[in-house]
Amino acid sequence: MASADLRKELDCSICLNIYTDPVTLRCGHNYCKVCIDHVLDTQEGTGVYTCPECRAEFKKRPALIRSITLCNIVESFQSTPPDQDKTGIFCTYCIHSPVPAAKSCLMCEASLCENHLRVHCKSAEHVLSDPTTSLGSRKCSIHKELLKYYCIDDSVCICVSCNLAGEHKGHQVEMLYEASEKKKEKLRSVLQKLITKKEETENRVQSLQERKREHQEKAADITERATALFRDIRRLIEDLEKRVLSEISKQEECVSLSISDLIEQLEAKQDEMSKKKHHIEELCNMTDPVTVLQEPDICHTEDRETHDKQVYNVGDLDVGLVLGTLHKLSDIITGINMGIYVQKSEDILLDINTAANNIHISDDIKTASLSDINQNRKGTPDRFRDYQVLSTKSFSSGRHYWEVEISKSVSWRVGMCYPSIVRRGDQSYIGNNKKSWCLRWHTNQYSVIHDRKEIRLSDNIPCDRVRINLDYEAGQLSFYLLCNPIRHLHTITVTFTEPLHAALCVWNGCIKISGGAGILV
Repeated sequence: MASADLRKELDCSICLNIYTDPVTLRCGHNYCKVCIDHVLDTQEGTGVYTCPECRAEFKKRPALIRSITLCNIVESFQSTPPDQDKTGIFCTYCIHSPVPAAKSCLMCEASLCENHLRVHCKSAEHVLSDPTTSLGSRKCSIHKELLKYYCIDDSVCICVSCNLAGEHKGHQVEMLYEASEKKKEKLRSVLQKLITKKEETENRVQSLQERKREHQEKAADITERATALFRDIRRLIEDLEKRVLSEISKQEECVSLSISDLIEQLEAKQDEMSKKKHHIEELCNMTDPVTVLQEPDICHTEDRETHDKQVYNVGDLDVGLVLGTLHKLSDIITGINMGIYVQKSEDILLDINTAANNIHISDDIKTASLSDINQNRKGTPDRFRDYQVLSTKSFSSGRHYWEVEISKSVSWRVGMCYPSIVRRGDQSYIGNNKKSWCLRWHTNQYSVIHDRKEIRLSDNIPCDRVRINLDYEAGQLSFYLLCNPIRHLHTITVTFTEPLHAALCVWNGCIKISGGAGILV
């Protein structure tokens, strides 16, 4: 009865079967991992996750914590031998009613209850075992004798006759018990390894679950930041639009008023000139010379140039001021450009095992500088012969960037390469082979190089800070000068086939990795 009650407690409320890989929600309820994962998948996109049993709500997809204690209970329950009355094996001699068997006699090939066991023969030939229906398998199929030995040469159980006169005569044999104990010892060793691997797997699962939860939280944080960034962009652009339109409207109103005043003045002068014209016409039609000569002199007229100056001096829209306001857009774009990068916690570090012996690596493993002193590092297949060093970190997916600062160097290369790049000779320099890409500064000239093919760039402003952007899936490697404003130099497009390492080539001065490996949103 107790077993039945325990069995009921070990049933998953979703599939109604005994737990498989049980996990626990924060509300305390347990489910099979596959079952609850399926339920949570169906709730994806609803905005809320709920426990199928108590309906507890979770704003984010709840982490599934593996219940090790419950898992052990399930395993213990499943490995516990069933009760005797449920084995289905009954006493051979109780013919009136079925009585559960307590033991089976291999010699008699019969099962016995407790009562018949008391009167059963106690001689050594009558070997007793737990109740079983496979009594025939305990005897030799040839000699019909009990199996007592184990043939090591043939890995089979044999009887006395097989050992003395049969086909196993002369073979190396052991008593069944001894051979069984040896095999059990091996099995225990295998079991211990299996338990260790199982625990390691459980720890890995928990670690991956935790990592999944961290990535979900990070994605939610990045989503929130991106949403806030776009909200700020919209606000800035809307404010800028209002300012530009207001400025245009203000200038249009001011110019319109000036023109209206001038029109009013000119119209007044036009009326005055009409009156003078009419009066002059009257004088011209008079026949009395005395009257004509006695009229005041009205022949003087205002200089036309004065009127022209008034027309041209009414003003115009200040296009320069409007464009100056519009240039604020470049500040917004620059702010966006700097705001879309999210710095990861880990930094790119230089791999000393790849550094050439004429390259000194700083204590923080971020700066490579040319050295006149041989560093006397041990020669390995990974070590470059001259001038170069790779990063310890590699990139095989995603969008990333890293930055360098160049000091006192008039010739350098920075870029990325496959780990299979050669390490000796002129073809080992990044850009001089098919397995690397680089930006080079040499003789006051920027150029991008791959497989010895050089693309000279037009922008040759000296700059001591460079950014390298990588979009692995898109197959794009871009180079930027971190001056003011930021300048995009060149983007290489290629299909990457191996992980990529950051690479530095220093012919003089030093190069420092100033920014960690960031991920682009």
